[in-house]
Amino acid sequence: MSDSTPPSRLPLDWIAASLRRERTRAGLSLSELAKRAGIAKSTLSQLEAGSGNPGVETLWALAVALGVPFSALVEPPAPSVHVIRAGQGPTVGSERADYVATLLSASPPGARRDIYHLRAEPGAARESEPHIPGTVEHLIVSTGKVKAGPRGEEAELEPGDYMTYRGDVPHSYAALAPGTTFVLVMQHV
Repeated sequence: MSDSTPPSRLPLDWIAASLRRERTRAGLSLSELAKRAGIAKSTLSQLEAGSGNPGVETLWALAVALGVPFSALVEPPAPSVHVIRAGQGPTVGSERADYVATLLSASPPGARRDIYHLRAEPGAARESEPHIPGTVEHLIVSTGKVKAGPRGEEAELEPGDYMTYRGDVPHSYAALAPGTTFVLVMQHV
C-alpha cells in the first residue's frame, strides 16, 4: 500500500523563532547573517517573519553562519517551563544499597553551573530581572512550598518537586510556607 501524501513540512514559526533566537544570541544583524550565509537579506527577513519556503540548503547555510547545529533551527520548541513532581522522572536504583537516583537534567556540553541553597519565608516575592542570555534555572524544593518561574508561567512546587525555566526573562520566587528551602542551579551556556 503506497501513501501518496507528501511529507509534512516543518512549521515556519519554529524556524522563525529559532533563527531570531540564534541570530540575537550571536549578536548579528539581518544583513550580516545574510551575508555570511550567502543568501539575500529579504529571504532571511521573510524566514524570520515566518514566511517563505526554506530548503535544506538555505537552513544549512544559516546554521553554519550562526555556528549552530542544523537541528537548532528545525527542532520543535522545548516547553519554556518543565516540572518533575516528587517521585517522578527517570530513576536508576543501586544493587547494593537503598539508593535511587533520579535524573532531573543532564548538563549540555559547554555549560557552566552555579548551585545555590536558598531559604525563604512567606511575604514579598523575590523578583529577579533577566540574567545573561541563555541562562536556564533548575529549582528543587527541599522543604515548605514555593511559587516560582517566569512571569505569567509560575508554578507551585512542594518538597521533591523539580522545575526548569529560562532565567534570561523576568522571573520570581515566593515562599508559600514557613521554613521553605530549595536548591537553585543556574546554568549558563
